[in-house]
This record gives sequence, C-alpha cells and structure tokens, in this order.
Amino acid sequence: MAGLANNLLILFLVFQNVCSGFRNPLSVFKRYKDATRSLSNECLGSDRPVISLGLSDFALDIRMPGVTPKQSDTYLCMSVPLPVGDEAYVVDFKPHASMDTIHHMLLFGCNEPSSTNSYWDCDEGTCKDKSNILYAWARNAPPTRLPKGVGFRVGGETGGRFFVLQVHYGDISAFRDKHSDCSGVTLHLTHQKQPLIAGMYLMMSVNTVIPPGEKVVDADIACHYKRFPMHLFAYRVHTHRLGKVVSGYRVRNGQWTLIGRQSPQLPQAFYPVEHLVDVSYDDILAARCVFSGEGRTTETHIGGTANDEMCNFYIMYYMDAKHAVSYMTCTQNANPEMFRDIPQEANIPIPIKSDMLKMTHGHHEETMDTDKSSLVQQAKKEEEILDQDFHMEEAMEWPGLDLKLGQVSGLALDLENNLVIFHRGDHVWDENSFDSKFVYQQRGLGPIEQSTILVLNPSNAKLLHSMGRSLFYLPHGLSIDKNGYYWVTDVALHQVFKLGADVKEPLLVLGMALQPGSDKNHFCQPTDVAVDPITGSIYVSDGYCNSRVIQFSPSGLYMMQWGEGTETSLGRARPGQFRIPHSLALIPDFSELCVADRENGRIQCFGLETGEFIREIKHKSFGRELFAVSYVPGGLLFAINGMPYPGEAEPVQGFVMNFSTGEIIDTFIPLRKSFEMPHDVVASEDKTVFVGDVHARAVWKFASTEKMEHRSVKKAGIEVQEIKEPETIVEARLKNNPESSGPLKKQEKQHLVRQASTGVSFVLITILLIIPVVVLLAILIFIQWRKTTVCGADGEHKLNSSSGRILGNLRGKGGGGLNLGNFFASHKGYSRKGFDRLSTEGSDQEKDEDDGTDSEEECSAPPLPPAPSSS
Repeated sequence: MAGLANNLLILFLVFQNVCSGFRNPLSVFKRYKDATRSLSNECLGSDRPVISLGLSDFALDIRMPGVTPKQSDTYLCMSVPLPVGDEAYVVDFKPHASMDTIHHMLLFGCNEPSSTNSYWDCDEGTCKDKSNILYAWARNAPPTRLPKGVGFRVGGETGGRFFVLQVHYGDISAFRDKHSDCSGVTLHLTHQKQPLIAGMYLMMSVNTVIPPGEKVVDADIACHYKRFPMHLFAYRVHTHRLGKVVSGYRVRNGQWTLIGRQSPQLPQAFYPVEHLVDVSYDDILAARCVFSGEGRTTETHIGGTANDEMCNFYIMYYMDAKHAVSYMTCTQNANPEMFRDIPQEANIPIPIKSDMLKMTHGHHEETMDTDKSSLVQQAKKEEEILDQDFHMEEAMEWPGLDLKLGQVSGLALDLENNLVIFHRGDHVWDENSFDSKFVYQQRGLGPIEQSTILVLNPSNAKLLHSMGRSLFYLPHGLSIDKNGYYWVTDVALHQVFKLGADVKEPLLVLGMALQPGSDKNHFCQPTDVAVDPITGSIYVSDGYCNSRVIQFSPSGLYMMQWGEGTETSLGRARPGQFRIPHSLALIPDFSELCVADRENGRIQCFGLETGEFIREIKHKSFGRELFAVSYVPGGLLFAINGMPYPGEAEPVQGFVMNFSTGEIIDTFIPLRKSFEMPHDVVASEDKTVFVGDVHARAVWKFASTEKMEHRSVKKAGIEVQEIKEPETIVEARLKNNPESSGPLKKQEKQHLVRQASTGVSFVLITILLIIPVVVLLAILIFIQWRKTTVCGADGEHKLNSSSGRILGNLRGKGGGGLNLGNFFASHKGYSRKGFDRLSTEGSDQEKDEDDGTDSEEECSAPPLPPAPSSS
C-alpha cells in the first residue's frame, strides 16, 4: 500500500511538472518582456549569438558589446562573421534600440570589416571592400518586413561573409549613469533557397550647393535602368536639417509613377511602397530633394558632417534569383529637362502628424489613445490654470531682497525648484567695458573672484550652494536643462558654457574666448540659452552685436541659425528681425521658441524644428523695451519690460499672459523698493515668480493670490461690503498648512490684508463671529430695557448713548456696512489682523538712495538711435 502511495505521488509530481511546461503563451511572453526590461543593460543574447530556429533556420544576434560612448554624435561599429560557410538568406530583422540612447543604426554586408576589434570608431570606416546596406533603423521606427519568398543573400561565393553594425549615438545624456549599451538587431536567416533576392538601390546627389538664405533649392537625380526587371517594395529618405521633402519616381514613356514621398524630418526608416512598382529595362528612376537655405549664412554642400547636407533616396527591391544584383547606385542627373514635368507634389512639404512627431521624439510605444488622453489632459490643465482668477503680489516675508549681490543678470529654477542666481560680483558693465569692435577692455581685472552662481532656498533665501569662482568676467544669461545642467553666457568672453551642479570646470564651451564674431564658431555678446528637453538641441540668442538665434546639436555642433538686424529706416520691425534678442523661453508644449526682442519691445515665437516665424506678441504697455520672458507649462507666459523713455508713460512692470492668445492677464510691481532695470524673470508651475534687477542688484519674489470681485453679499442678514475702495483688495488665502503669524506684522504695512486661515472658509468664520455679537447686542438691549423700566427717562438717555456707541463701532466709516475690525479693536488686547483695511502710506515706495549710476549701466550694442540702455 505504501509503494502504491509513493508511485501515485511520483506520478502526480511528474504530471504537475509536465503541465508547468504547457503554460499560457501570453504569460510566458509577458515574463520574457519583464526579464528583457530588467536586463536591458546586460546585452541580452550576447552569450548565444546564434540561436537555432529549426532544421534550416537560425537567428543571429548582432549587438554592441556593452559600449559606453564618451561624447555625443559618436559613431561606433562592430562586426559579426556569418556563422556558416555556405549560402544563407536573411528573411527578417528585429531591431533592439530606442532613441533614448541612439539616433540611428545601419547594417552592412561585406567580406572584410575595417577593424578586427570588438568595436571601433566608424571614422576608420565600415568595410575595407565594397559594402551593401541591408537594413536601416532610425528614430524609434517600426521594423522592416520582407515579402514572403524574399531574402538578402549572404555567404557562399557571392554574398558577404561579415555583418557590420554601425550605431550613431546622438545625445549621450542617457549615459550619465555610465551604463553599457547593447543596441543592435536580430537577423532571421534560413538555408532554404529563396526564389526572390532582395537588394538596395541608392539614389544620391553629390554636387548640390545650397546658397545661404535661399528659400527653395532642388536636388535632382535621374538614371536609366539597364538591367532585368526588379520590384520595389520599400523606400527610405535621408537628408540633414535643411531637407523639406524627398520624392522618388519611376518614369516610363513620360508617365511619372510615385515610388515614395516623405519628410526627412520624420523617422528615417524604410516605409512600404503603397502600390508595388516594377521597373523594367530602359525605365528612368528619378528623385528630388527639396531644401531651404533659410537661416544659414554660408553655402551648404553635400557631405557627411552635421553642418553639411545629404540627399539620399534608398529603394529596397527584389529580383528573380537567377538575375539578382544586390546593390546598385545612381549619382547623376541624366536628363535635367525632364524635371520640368515632375508632379507638383514633389515640391510640397509634408505636414507632420502629432503621432509621428511623438515617434520622432522617442515615444513610439505610446498608443493613439494615450496620445489623445495626454492632449486632453494638457488642454484641461491649461484651461484650469487660465480660468483661475489670480493676482501677482510681492511676497513681503521673503528676505531675499536684502541679499548682498552684484549686478543680477540671470535667474533660473533647478530641478528641485530652488532659485539659482547668476550675478557679476564686483564686476560691472559700463561704458569702458568694450571698445568699438566689442572687444572686452578690462581683462586686467581678471575673472570674478566671488561665487557668481548662488543656489537659494526659494522660501527663506537660505544659501544652499555656490559655485562659479574665477570663471567669468561679465555673466549674463542662465538656464537649467531637464538633466540639471547649468547653461550660462558671458558677454565679455563671448562664450556659452555648460556646467554641472558640482563641477568646477565647464563640460562644454561654445565660442572663442574674448573673440567676438558672427560666424558659426563665434558669438558677439551672447545673451541667453535654451535647451530642448526632448531632443537636447541647444539654442543661443546672439546677442548685443549680432541679431540671430543659433541652434546646436546636443554635443555642440552648429546646426542652423535665423534672424537679422532691424532696419530702423523702415519703421516697424519685420518678423525675424531683432534688436538685441535678449531672453529665450522654450515652449515644449507647442514646439516653439519665444524670444524677448528687447529693443523692439516685443516677443517673437519660432518653430523649434525649422526656425520659421510663427507669431508676435506685442502690447502698448510693453513700452519700447521688453527684457525677459519665461513660460510655465499649462499656458502662462511671464515677461518684464524696461524703464520708459523720457516723455513716455508706460511703467516698468511684470506681465502675466495667456500664451495661446497673447492676452495680458495681470501685471505686477514690487512694494519694497522699485524696479530700476529688471533683467530676468523666472516662474514656477505654482505661479511663484522671481525677478532679478541688474541696477537694483536685487531679486524680488512674487506669489499669486485669488482675486475677490467688488460685490456686496448678505451674511447672516447683514449687508457686508467686501471691497470698499477700488484700490483695496481684501483676500482670504486658503491653505492646508497655515503660515506662522510672525511675518504678518510686515504685511500690515502693505495695501492688502491677508487672513491667516486654518482651512475654514471666510464665510464660516464671519458667521461664527457675528452670532455672539448679535447675542451680546440682544442682551445689552434687554438690560437697558430693564433699566429703562426701573429708572425712567435717565435710563433711556443712557440706553441711547451706549447703543449709539455700539452701533457706531459696528458701522464704522462706511456708514452702512459692518466693520468688525473697528468693533473688536475697541476692546483692549484684541489684534485687528484679517478684518480691517490697513494703511499703506510709506510702504510701497522705499526709495533706494543709490539710484544707479553710469558705472553700473550696461551699454547696448550696436548703438542705434535712440540709444537704448543695455544690460
């Protein structure tokens, strides 16, 4: 019996173990995906590069061997030998990459790689012999699928014996944690002969020149086809930044048939040919790339660097195996006259859909439903923010106004919302700082010895961190990117610097020290920097003596520029013209870059990808100068203007605007001291705003408060005037965490009264206070009535006297309203906080005795009448 029980137990265990082998395929796949995510940096598949898929099929894993690129725009190559000696066919590709780490991949087939190392810099080349492109991946694009029965032939007598993988690492910020990258592609190969062999036909322009500023430049390619028929099933376009649209055609008997047409600014993968196109002997293959030279100041030529351009149209085809050719090229224009008849669509840029933009920027895995949801959430967020009725007021309790600073030129908020100040220490920008050619004249002073970058607690102005000693001569602009890196400009050095929060030496330097210029390697007094949080592109406003915005790659390579000086003789400045582009605000929600065009007194917004002008925001209340602009996600734009010119009335102040409409929502000014030359502004999502002043050498903090409309309401049957004078705002600030009452003593000197609330509504407090007053009043009246009954006329006189005093105190000066402040103030020991309007005399015009001298004034350049003050 015991033996039988043991046998049954063994059978049960075996059955359970066998059943575990037949798991739900979905659960197995999910566990595989989870394992892949958790081991994303472990070069999955590298231990087993060849995986059998049956008797005749196998998979070959081609991965980077755990590399860590040292700088952006690095091209690394590695090779893998074909693991079999006889002929095989590649029938499928599976990429393993994301734009978070790489920009694009290319897979080549050849017989001899350029290096035998595990990986190498692709500047050494990919292959020593002729190489064929087998596959291309870019920008989170979907994988290429080969038609059934089609394969790339490799090995044997005619096919390549090595695969070479080329990976372009764009922005390496994702490698700050020093992890290893194992991007690559898995190939599905088979020994079964394929009836159709795939190949690549490359059409490429080699002699196109794009003149600077030219709006439309065409690059045309055409060749006669002189081989056996081929069938086209996929295409890929490729240009650099100036490309607008690329189109390819088969021309037969004068009829143009579209192969493919695409924007090169979209994911540059292989896209399927919508309707299969066959090409026969003596057909013509034609392609056109459309470029724009706008924003460039020099000629652009065809080349391999980011500053050059390319015009490539790749065609993936298949042919009968007996006549197959694996690679063909076309680099000429055999019939220029024929392009007079090219379809008009070849000249029209393709609008980029929002979902494709998300693919371009590394969000391919998001579904359309997610896209719609995020757009709806963004719209709701913007609507909620803009529907709030608020007013900006100076935060009187903030002690940062008393800091001892040099000329405050730049402000920013770090990733923890701490305030970062960029100031000039003991250096000043005055009329002796530069000569007529904008060369700095006070180099003998040496760099600023004080810490020029200060990190402060935004609540109490406590110094948290400082840096920037002996690095700068005349600091100007400051911004902080999504990774916490500091980007600053120095107008004396004519340079832009990228700094780590704890690094003394710059991580990246743009421009030549102390050398002003206007080419792609020089600046002339650059003013500000903005970094795209999605692409990592760097935008620099340049500056006092140049009138342009320049775009650089994440590694600092010149990409493009736009802008020109304002022709004062024409009156109103045209779009794209600048007179000191002074401040930048990047609007990722709308893919726009807004520029504070200082001396033209306006804000200009441009497309991030193209630099094309989108719109202008200009108001009479800006006056002639607009110094700085800052954007808050959700739709708010903050700005500050300059001092009015003699005879002009527009005051210097801050502005809050609806970004979508440009409408001014609110304006604000300080109460302690006055603005002299506010130079920069920065705002957070909770609508806390900081303004730095280069002449006052001070930083103000402003906070938003809810507005109360001027209205009368009935509370407990008594009419209450909530606002008695147009210039007086009575507010109830409702907070979950009440602030201490100490700072309220300072607030009593300003023109508004704030109630230190404990989360209970103003109405409830008022009702609770009125009830005992009414009860007390009834008791007093009852007592006086009893006395009157007893004492006669004398008692009646006393009643009238005391009642008059009580009711007089209740009415106050309003004559018809309830003034609880005066009533309770008549009782000894009661504080009037929160109810009565306080006097504002002498509180909001605290005049600074040092009103700013010539030695503290910056000189704008170039001097244009009327000569603007500079900063």
